Amino acid sequence: MQESSRNAGPGLRADARRNLDRILVAARAVFAEHGIDAPMATVARRAGVGVATLYRRFPTRDALVRAAFAQQMETCARALTEALADPDPWQGFQRLVETVCELQREEQGFPAAFVAAFPHSMMEHAQARGRVERDLMILVRRAQAAGALRADFHPSDLAVAVLAHCGLVTALPHDSAASRRLVAYLLQSFRAEAAHEALPPPSALSLRDLPMAADNSQRPRPSRA
Repeated sequence: MQESSRNAGPGLRADARRNLDRILVAARAVFAEHGIDAPMATVARRAGVGVATLYRRFPTRDALVRAAFAQQMETCARALTEALADPDPWQGFQRLVETVCELQREEQGFPAAFVAAFPHSMMEHAQARGRVERDLMILVRRAQAAGALRADFHPSDLAVAVLAHCGLVTALPHDSAASRRLVAYLLQSFRAEAAHEALPPPSALSLRDLPMAADNSQRPRPSRA
């Protein structure tokens, strides 16, 4: 189901639905070109609608970012569910990392949107947030118990990996080879057989520390210990 259909509602007029489609297409293009801090007025101009029309539909930048990349966010949430269901915990973990990175690579505006909006698009309430964090911990512990994931892997390492890949694809949006190579390096370093030396202490960063607001123009900043 397309985002316009989800947002539209059964009573939305055809012209309003077309406006919504144009806004979401324009938002993805503008965010890809100028980042998610681009002025809302730029999105409105690209979509061919008035700024007031844009704000009626999306009163905040955060709401627009989430709507523009809702399909990708849903794919991330589904990937976590599928990873937990995989009988091979390492395969599940690996596929989750690869799916997130593939989405960051394929949609140029998505890397910054993912960092800005995740985990909030997947966890709108505290209960949902706790469930996602619990599921990630279960996945990590299962892979460690299977002897596949290094014992000193910490959940914050996943957040660090997401930020590292985000930086790469933002700087080199058309270099898919570099993206795939980085992901392969990261996954190899996570394997238990790669744990030849002790790592420094883990970061204080967690998934909930990834910037939660696209409408406050803040760049990613990890929390400090």
